[in-house]
Amino acid sequence: ESVVIAFVLAFLFRTFEAEAFVIPTGSMAPTLMGRHKDLNCPKCGYWFQVSASDEVTSTGSYRGPAFDVVSCTCPMCRYPVEAGPDKHPSYKGDRILVNKFAYQFWEPRRWDVAVFKYPGAAATNYIKRIVGLPGETIRIYRGDIYVRQPGQNDFQIARKPPDKVLAMLQPVYDNDYVATELMAHGWPPRWQNSSRSSSPQQGEWQSSEDFRTYWIDGSRPEPVWLRYQHLVPSYQDWQRLGRRLPAPKPQLISDFAPYNTNRDRSAYRQHPGPELENLGLHWVGDLAVQCEAEVHSPGGRLILELVEGGWRMQCQVELASGLARLGIDGLPDFQPQAKTPVRGPGKYRLLFANIDDQLLLWIDGRLVQFDAPTTYPPLNNPRPQEADLAPVGIAAADGAALTLGHLKLFRDVYYIAERGQTAAAISDFEPWRTPYRPATADTVAEFLSSPQQWDAFLYLRQVEFSLDKDQFLVLGDNSPRSRDSRLWEQDGFEYYVRRDLLLGKALLIYWPHAWDHIPGTNIPFPLFPNFSRMRLIR
Repeated sequence: ESVVIAFVLAFLFRTFEAEAFVIPTGSMAPTLMGRHKDLNCPKCGYWFQVSASDEVTSTGSYRGPAFDVVSCTCPMCRYPVEAGPDKHPSYKGDRILVNKFAYQFWEPRRWDVAVFKYPGAAATNYIKRIVGLPGETIRIYRGDIYVRQPGQNDFQIARKPPDKVLAMLQPVYDNDYVATELMAHGWPPRWQNSSRSSSPQQGEWQSSEDFRTYWIDGSRPEPVWLRYQHLVPSYQDWQRLGRRLPAPKPQLISDFAPYNTNRDRSAYRQHPGPELENLGLHWVGDLAVQCEAEVHSPGGRLILELVEGGWRMQCQVELASGLARLGIDGLPDFQPQAKTPVRGPGKYRLLFANIDDQLLLWIDGRLVQFDAPTTYPPLNNPRPQEADLAPVGIAAADGAALTLGHLKLFRDVYYIAERGQTAAAISDFEPWRTPYRPATADTVAEFLSSPQQWDAFLYLRQVEFSLDKDQFLVLGDNSPRSRDSRLWEQDGFEYYVRRDLLLGKALLIYWPHAWDHIPGTNIPFPLFPNFSRMRLIR
């Protein structure tokens, strides 16, 4: 009797409350992982994931050795990492729990991660992020989502709430993972004094030998800047290591996604480096910078700066009082202020973000509440400027003595403006409207480092989707590799999900792939839980 009751309760729970799903593909990476490999870069030590979904069919059957993932690219140092199955197994996708009860009583909200039946094949479950709600018209432009409400004429940018911003940030560079071998052969560090002096002078930022930590003594009253440049080594640079390397040019930060750099055996034989469409073809101006600042002086100012389209967004923190001020050059009336926990000497973790035309600040993991809105109006900055080649800066001023460590740079998700699919690789660039012709890896690198070519960004495609009652637009976080609402029309299906096809809201990753050893050791332990990836889905 007890067993029967347990089965009945389990059936009812599965039917009406929650159900477990396995993520099959990487369309929501890095939020959710499909079949993938976990890899550790041998040059910089960074752990990352790469897709292995192409190794199996849609039903999960192994396709054979020809489709094995054997190579990929490290997101930090861009080293071509060997990923063959003899050393690096492929793991099934994340197992997630879905709340099937949520949408029975509450309306779906923008940015929810939802499971639904694919309109073209109702037996297939898909998982994407809801970006468009019934009655709205959605525009995708320059990587962002814009919304026009019923009865309105103008589109407004759809801003992500702060918790969604954190969940959707994608890593660009983590300074804890410097490729020392590359530096030993003359490759410059990405964080440098704004003077770019090879031997920093008194009062400028000094660096540790491995370039992971920077400090300043506070002897200069004027702001002294430490700036980031996106100095990205190519596959060819790694092959030339040991010979004289050409001086690298800083590039614009793009929508490069390491998860998509998987190469199977046949593709690897043709070229071991990443495919053209996976290099990141689009400039991303929505950035965030994080650092751990150890304050040594009782006062002074710490300044964080992000650049987008030539506009400089700043957060200045008074180290004695903790007062934070936001500002944007050219907007004199934009002056939000807030009290923060910063009080003189001590360690503080700061995260400053410019996402969706909004500035956000976290200190020690807590969102800072300002006395005025931190959103700002459109700046008419679709074209990057030369200042975007050094898009992040940190300064010490008024005698601030600091040590900076754990410097990290992130970017926002970039949604590619596509409707249907006009080519093998989707892109915002329309060949008949722009002079930009990405043909090789060198072409892409040259374009991203050449301001004289950036008029191409004035001609980016924008697409619109109108939604009626009970229709939702859904997109994947991994926009270059997501078969989502944008592309369904090419298969002859509608570009939206009907309300009756929504199954529920994704709640948590309850079982990512397990380890065969205790992490950090060589001790065998079959099915050791992967605790670091067990988390709520936002």
